[in-house]
Amino acid sequence: MPAQSSKPQDDQNKDSKSRYFNHPALDVSKAFPQATPASNFPPCTSDYYQFADLLTPEEQALRLKVRECVERDVAPIMTKYWEKAEFPFEIVPKLGALNIAGGTIKGYGCPGLSVTANALATAEIARVDASCSTFILVHSSLAMLTISLCGSELQKHKYLPSLAKLDTIACWGLTEPDYGSDASGLRTIATKVEGGWVIEGQKRWIGNSTFADILVIFAKNKDTNQINGFIVKKNAPGLQATKIENKIGLRMVQNGDILLQKVFVPDEDRLPGVNSFQDTSKVLAVSRVMVAWQPIGIVMGVYDMCHRYMQERKQFGAPLAAFQINQQKLVQMLANVQAMFLMGWRLCKLYESGKMTPGQASLGKSWITLRARETVALGRELLGGNGILSDFLVAKAFNDLEPIYTYEGTYDINTLVTGREVTGIASFKPVAKTTRTSRL
Repeated sequence: MPAQSSKPQDDQNKDSKSRYFNHPALDVSKAFPQATPASNFPPCTSDYYQFADLLTPEEQALRLKVRECVERDVAPIMTKYWEKAEFPFEIVPKLGALNIAGGTIKGYGCPGLSVTANALATAEIARVDASCSTFILVHSSLAMLTISLCGSELQKHKYLPSLAKLDTIACWGLTEPDYGSDASGLRTIATKVEGGWVIEGQKRWIGNSTFADILVIFAKNKDTNQINGFIVKKNAPGLQATKIENKIGLRMVQNGDILLQKVFVPDEDRLPGVNSFQDTSKVLAVSRVMVAWQPIGIVMGVYDMCHRYMQERKQFGAPLAAFQINQQKLVQMLANVQAMFLMGWRLCKLYESGKMTPGQASLGKSWITLRARETVALGRELLGGNGILSDFLVAKAFNDLEPIYTYEGTYDINTLVTGREVTGIASFKPVAKTTRTSRL
């Protein structure tokens, strides 16, 4: 019988590995010096049709200010935080200093931007990092806008100024485990009690929820069976928010599961302007436009990255940009960016003139996200092996687009919203089966 080694098993495993097994990875700039990673973000080269001419001086100045900030402060750290699926709290004061939180809201310390300016700010952040743009969008175009449109004057004065500075952070809780596209069927219940309300239920996929100071929560009024809105404070007894793990996209966004177990909300924190599910439409009309601008920003960044990479990376003795098929793909990407920007810009102008319909917003969001997926897939092809590394942006953008394709209405649901508008026939629910009686 052979004698067993006296060394512990882990020591044997250690001995079997190379002496350099635990060395840290090479910095990507040293490992692949032929092309520049996204931490040093490329200049903007995607405005081929000179859409900047359509912008006011104020809109253009804001666009450039946001672009400079995110290229300087977000680009160098985004890959590290994305890989760890952690949120970079260090950038919050820098985003707050941009004075874009609150978007179109006038007064209460908010910037009162045009819808176009708000959309451009959203796109510029998404151009560098989609997670950071989602953080701002949830906070600003959902939670803050709900308080602005549906809150009392007291609530607006109490909450909006600190939210506008990003001194406090908000989230927006509508989606539930059993109710996503069919959000109007939500089961979270609000029961009237002396001095306030008791809320019981569960929410899922709520961005910012694990660290939000205030949570805008929608629940069904037990007496009226209608949807009401509430402002819930962090650490309220019975409130729990936990991070959803294992996402492949928007990894820096802290999406959470929210449990509300007999959470008491005082009367002064019920939003008086939310008395039915239709009241959420006022908010979603704006946020859906903003969400449509996220993929516009993403493809701008991906195009910029590919444009630089094609000129830096060489194979067969020539830069990749010298090959016909690569030029064809790059031009196809560029054409998509122009079309997407123009649709997004027109949506903003329709909203600003009071003409935008829900179907138009839904068509914009669904079509733009569809084209974005196509565009980023072409970028992934152009970068070859580096197309699967988050260091070169495209792989990260490829994944980040997937949740954007789904949230604020899936592609299919948004097409049905537009389809209902152009045909006059709603087709959201399957036709009930009828039992046919045999004549035999």
